[in-house]
Amino acid sequence: MKQAALLIIDMQNDFVLEGAPLRVAQARSVVPKIYEVLAEFRKKRLSVFHILRIHRRDGSDVEITRQELFRKHPFAVEGTHGAAVIEELTPFPDEYVIPKIRMSAFIGTELDLMLRNIGIEELVVTGIQTPNCIRTTVFDAIAYNYPVVLVEDAVGAQSDDIHRANLKDMANIGVKIIKAQDLIAYPG
Repeated sequence: MKQAALLIIDMQNDFVLEGAPLRVAQARSVVPKIYEVLAEFRKKRLSVFHILRIHRRDGSDVEITRQELFRKHPFAVEGTHGAAVIEELTPFPDEYVIPKIRMSAFIGTELDLMLRNIGIEELVVTGIQTPNCIRTTVFDAIAYNYPVVLVEDAVGAQSDDIHRANLKDMANIGVKIIKAQDLIAYPG
C-alpha cells in the first residue's frame, strides 16, 4: 500500500446511536467493518484521521440547509456526548481528530495541510453517510489529487439504493472501491 491514511468520517453518537437526532440507518451495521479496517491501520502503524462534525452551541456555524433542523434538534454540539466518537471506535492518543462544520472533511479544515506534511499519498475512506459527507470528502480528495480507496462495506447511508447509487458515481470518477476483507491484499 502507498503511504496511506484512513479517514473515519462522522462515526459519532448523534449519527449512529438508536434514537439519535440524525441517526443514519446503516451506521450501526458498518461499525464492525470500520473497526476491521481501523485494526489493520493500527497494526501497520499507518495514519488514522477521525473526522468529526462539530458545531457551536448556538448553531451559528451550521450550513443553511440544516439550520432549521438544528434549531429543533441540535446535533454534534461541541463538548456533548452526541458529538463524541462512538465507543467502539474511540481514537487512540496518536490518532488525529479533525473537526469540521461542513460535509467535506476538506472544507475549512487543516486536513489537506496535515496529509501533505506527513507524506500521505492515498486515502482510505470509511464512515457515514455515503451521499453526503463521504461523497463530498471523496470528490474533494480527488480535486486535491489524492487517490482514494473507498471501503464499500465500511460506509453507509439511509438506504441500500442510495448507498449503491453513490458508490457507482464515485467509481465513475476513478475511486477504487473495495471491501474491508480485501484491504489487507490491496497493493495500493
